[in-house]
Amino acid sequence: MNAPLPDHVLPRIELRPVPPAMLEALKARFAERCSTALAVREQHGRGESVYDAAPPEAVLFCESNDDVMFAVRLAHEHAVPVIPFGVGSSLEGHLLAVQGGISLDLSRMTKILAVHAEDLTVTVQAGVTREQLNREIKDSGLFFPIDPGANASIGGMAATRASGTNAVRYGTMRENVLGLTVVTAAGELVHTGTRARKSSAGYDLTRLFVGSEGTLGVMTEITLKLYPLPEAVSAAVCHFPSIDAAVRTTIQIIQMGVPIARCELLDAHAIRAVNRHSKLDLAEQPMLLMEFHGSEAGVKEQAEIVQELAAEFGGGGFQWATTPEARTKLWTARHQAYFAALQMRPGCRCQSSDTCVPISKLAESINESVAEAEASGIPYWIVGHVGDGNFHLSYLMDPDDAAEHAAVERLNVLMVERAIRLGGTCTGEHGIGLHKMGYLVQEAGEGTVALMRSVKQALDPKNIMNPGKVFRA
Repeated sequence: MNAPLPDHVLPRIELRPVPPAMLEALKARFAERCSTALAVREQHGRGESVYDAAPPEAVLFCESNDDVMFAVRLAHEHAVPVIPFGVGSSLEGHLLAVQGGISLDLSRMTKILAVHAEDLTVTVQAGVTREQLNREIKDSGLFFPIDPGANASIGGMAATRASGTNAVRYGTMRENVLGLTVVTAAGELVHTGTRARKSSAGYDLTRLFVGSEGTLGVMTEITLKLYPLPEAVSAAVCHFPSIDAAVRTTIQIIQMGVPIARCELLDAHAIRAVNRHSKLDLAEQPMLLMEFHGSEAGVKEQAEIVQELAAEFGGGGFQWATTPEARTKLWTARHQAYFAALQMRPGCRCQSSDTCVPISKLAESINESVAEAEASGIPYWIVGHVGDGNFHLSYLMDPDDAAEHAAVERLNVLMVERAIRLGGTCTGEHGIGLHKMGYLVQEAGEGTVALMRSVKQALDPKNIMNPGKVFRA
């Protein structure tokens, strides 16, 4: 039996069943696209978190704005919870139906609605994934850089304010979403933002919904910034004698203003898992995986500077990947690190935390967290988008061992409290979801969280939009 949620993150369970009349209306509208099959419900009632909950009562496969509006209006009328669903890669319990309700699967909303290459913008439906988007716009000479690792949906990425490997140069979803089409909790369709790069017109509702984790409305269409494909791209790996040396090299790179596109840390445990899973032969010691974008001359200059900085901290064994095939092999291995690590302890569940701190505090944050992880004796691994001060420390724990679960949670508390003390955040990109509600109060304070609650109450007075997440409503 899985260990219960820690006391400080338990939601107030208040199941709100779907009335028979509502379920009949949904079946009449959606036909076979309304499923109450247990296997389908269970698939939509969990993500990649360690927590389990009862699945939603029904899953609706939406294909249009009208589908979403119809479902949400019914849910509003009957005060039934609505949980938006993309591809199910959430790590903090966002998808758990802790109060029952229905899951709105947007994975069939996969249209690229408009590409404005001359303006460097694109508008897509929420179910479009980042890989699909880049495949379909490749011939335009443009690309969308936000890369959280998983082939997440654009709607899910906007909902959690995702970032990933390219954030150090291109920013996060917060900086790259220009406008939204949203179905409100009352089932009304609203539009926020424009295709213009800036605006001073009224409240910035786009930023309000980006990062709201499905608790304020359902995003169905997203307008994004695009970027020209760089003239030259080069990737490199560099090994270090310690994690500290790799992190201090990263700090120097950022403080010197080197416009590096990606700077990823993998510890020896992560490398071991990646080697085994992806059939690589990387040295099993801390490593930076970097990528440089720009002109031929610019990329060469950036790489030379970084190589010199790395040497000062004992970095060596530089390996360059300049062809698309070689780069893809390296980044595919990095993106599969999560699943590679799971194979190192069969039957385990992965508990991952993703704090982010000011770059000057990164070494302190990682070094102390590593010392605690080593002392625990629980298998762990580290990857990090260290170029922007963000790292992921993940424990491979036995889901049937309550003591081990409690020990991991204590370690997470130490890691999060350290990040907040150092001027950082409890989550750099995974979001609050269910697991980090208590940490949000620590970070933002009771007054700020109360203000968030007032926004939630104003936009969703019946508390139907993904209830029990971000904070206790």
